[in-house]
Amino acid sequence: MFELLMNLPLFRGVSRSRIAEVVGSAKFHFLKYPKGETVVRAGEECTHLAFVISGSVRSEISNSSKRFSVSQTLKAPSAIAPDFLFGRTTRYPGTVVALTDCSILKISKVDYIRILNADQVFMFNFLNTLSVNAQKALDGILALTSGGLDERIAFWIIALTQPGSEDIELTCKTRDLCNLFSVQRNVFDAACHEMEQRNLIRYSPRKIEIVDRREMLSLLERQSETQEDVPGQLKVENE
Repeated sequence: MFELLMNLPLFRGVSRSRIAEVVGSAKFHFLKYPKGETVVRAGEECTHLAFVISGSVRSEISNSSKRFSVSQTLKAPSAIAPDFLFGRTTRYPGTVVALTDCSILKISKVDYIRILNADQVFMFNFLNTLSVNAQKALDGILALTSGGLDERIAFWIIALTQPGSEDIELTCKTRDLCNLFSVQRNVFDAACHEMEQRNLIRYSPRKIEIVDRREMLSLLERQSETQEDVPGQLKVENE
């Protein structure tokens, strides 16, 4: 139990003695899901903080028309949409399905609030997670009107997925993506082909597969390093 909790992203850096106190005071719900079973549904109220502690799950976020979607694989140990536990919107943004037989740890919002108040490290871990996600989302929106097309695509992927996620796919017809990024089809095709040549993505008319999320993040970091530090410049922080 101690080793399991200390490896979870929002519990890292906490002392073993403090973990022991948490185990004694909070309720931990361990649930098993067979392959293919739905763990959470899009729009469902987020009443618990959920962690993948074994196996893997597939998360998919889509717009209301279902014409645009981003899917990702989360493996243990990962939190499931932790930034939707509090705030104005407390409903899961996407549907999460067990990709393999997996185990999920859930902690109620009430118990997690007690945990946050028990030690500053818990609080800092959670605040850092919220801050990173909020900043990446903002950068993603701003990137639509600045930078090269490869950078703008990278910002969207980073903003809509979680750190550590794998097998990321952006599914959408090419004409809709061209409208989204306000570019001509030939410009979009050329940019995707160039990114494919650099082994950043695999591209087809209806799908963009991300080879490695960290490489997409590195792309943004390398490009930001070559630009002058001027007011309004986009900067990318390490995950």
